[in-house]
Amino acid sequence: MGVRSGARRSISNIATLFNRRDRQLRRERRFSVPRLAWRPLGGLLGPAVGDATQSLGALALSATTSLITGFTFAFFAGTLRQYPGLLLFIPAAIGLRGNVFGPLGSRLSTAIRAGTFSWSWRPDSLLGQNVVGAMASSMVAAVGLATVAEVVAVVLADRSVTVLGLADFVVVSVLGGTLASFVVLAITLGLAVASARFGWDLDNVTAPLVSASGDFVTLPALVLVTGLIRRGWLTRGLALFFGGVVLVVALLVVKRSLPTGRRILIEAVPVLLVAGTLSLLAGVVLERSIDRFLAFSVLIVLLPGYLATAGALGGILSNRLSTKVHLGLVEPSAFPRGDARDDIRVTFALALPIFVLLAFLAGTIGVAAGRTSPGLGSLIAVAVTGGLIATTLVAVVAYYGTLAVVRFGLDPDSHGIPLVSATLDLVGASTLIAALLIWGVS
Repeated sequence: MGVRSGARRSISNIATLFNRRDRQLRRERRFSVPRLAWRPLGGLLGPAVGDATQSLGALALSATTSLITGFTFAFFAGTLRQYPGLLLFIPAAIGLRGNVFGPLGSRLSTAIRAGTFSWSWRPDSLLGQNVVGAMASSMVAAVGLATVAEVVAVVLADRSVTVLGLADFVVVSVLGGTLASFVVLAITLGLAVASARFGWDLDNVTAPLVSASGDFVTLPALVLVTGLIRRGWLTRGLALFFGGVVLVVALLVVKRSLPTGRRILIEAVPVLLVAGTLSLLAGVVLERSIDRFLAFSVLIVLLPGYLATAGALGGILSNRLSTKVHLGLVEPSAFPRGDARDDIRVTFALALPIFVLLAFLAGTIGVAAGRTSPGLGSLIAVAVTGGLIATTLVAVVAYYGTLAVVRFGLDPDSHGIPLVSATLDLVGASTLIAALLIWGVS
């Protein structure tokens, strides 16, 4: 017991030293960077070169892996057509992973920076309660999302088409989502380990990498479990079983002495349901514009990365703002100033090259794979134009949303990414379609 206690104290001391070193390096960069001969993006990044480099690397990896998601999306197009209603559900189901585990990474980042983090797997420890709260909120939100999806599908569906039933949505959402959640949880915790080991700022890498991993594993997981839907009594029995399991898990978290886990569950689920509902509306927008995407099928390859990149940029900004609010480095004001203004500026500086990279990769690889394209130049113009519009919207939501959350006494680590994601899901696909119209791509 003494050894375990000593280990926890050692880890806490390491985290404290890391925080001191981090602050020292930031002060050194603030005075040394202006004298460098090479200044990225004309010096626009200012003293934030180290942070921007970490974020840019994570965003580039996210953009690259999102193309795999895009090709996977195109590969499973037949399955999506086979089950009416599944397509409008996909963006919400994918977004749920990022909305759950992005805030988990943000909370761990704040704990590491504050020196309160320790590697203990006991359910009542800080890490244990965060993991329990994240998994429980993911499962509860999955059931709620399935219910909302059934309502939206029935209301909007063509009367000549039989959409998936509630039991079908519950099985896909809970089972497929839980399988994906275990993978994304492992990646999130791995990022926390790597951040402490290599001196990364977890705020800079969590949003893009968790978003990319969520996109990468969720779609195959959802398609994998479609073999269990529309099976009559078997599907209904599984839906009842999963619903009962989720109810028991939620009651255990609420009733046991897990104050942090209980707070995460109670605060997160309403936000997750709102974000999921808006994601379903994004799915409706996609279904209504399907002819435009089919005309240039490379847009289907681009779409997951486009949405993930815009969301990751907003997530990075939200994570950094929430951590700085906790540490007292950002004060509420009507207009961003100080560190908040610097973080917003860096977000836009990151957006330009990453959207160019995303469009270039989607265009070249998509055409090589036989996908129709409006041309590489047009694709880059569309991605950059739509991406900058989307980045502007998520920057506004990230800043003022963080301040609003703090004003109501809630944890910005738990609400920042879902707020950004909800906004992006509502307008993200629309900004891409608007950019297509601006550049006359139809």
